Amino acid sequence: MKNVVFGILVIFFALLSCRSDEDSLQKIDQLFNLYMKNSAGQDLLNSKKSGSYTAISMNDVNGTTDVAPVTFSLKMTTDSIYYIEYLAGAKRITLDSISPEDRTYQSIIDVTLTRPLTDTTNVQVTDRLKIQYHWTPSLFEVSKVYYNDQLQFTKEPNVPNVVTIVK
Repeated sequence: MKNVVFGILVIFFALLSCRSDEDSLQKIDQLFNLYMKNSAGQDLLNSKKSGSYTAISMNDVNGTTDVAPVTFSLKMTTDSIYYIEYLAGAKRITLDSISPEDRTYQSIIDVTLTRPLTDTTNVQVTDRLKIQYHWTPSLFEVSKVYYNDQLQFTKEPNVPNVVTIVK
């Protein structure tokens, strides 16, 4: 009899612990797409086009070592426009904690872009990408993106995180 009561209590507590609480889920919106074009509108990430970048690398400025590569994907839209898709990978530093329920984090990434100058010479440019995140118990999202200390993106509700840089 004791085993039956104990078994029923174990099953009851197991079911109780599995109940779903929708309010406890946190929405995560940290993916963003980075497009680069020149003033004439040419896609600078399409390495097949003259004057475009042929190599891209990203390094975490706040990484544990000087060389801390950041993972990204070079993708293409259906219109054959290339973009950098960044999800995560760079260390996030707390900028401020307004309260235990509201925080701002920031990642800093050096973006190194290589472009051919001649058939035998390349030019490298290193730009700085700062990504700010807003955190609450119910939401974690990209809030602002700076490129070379210029604000390029501010989050708007229900709008994809798309940053376009004109170089």
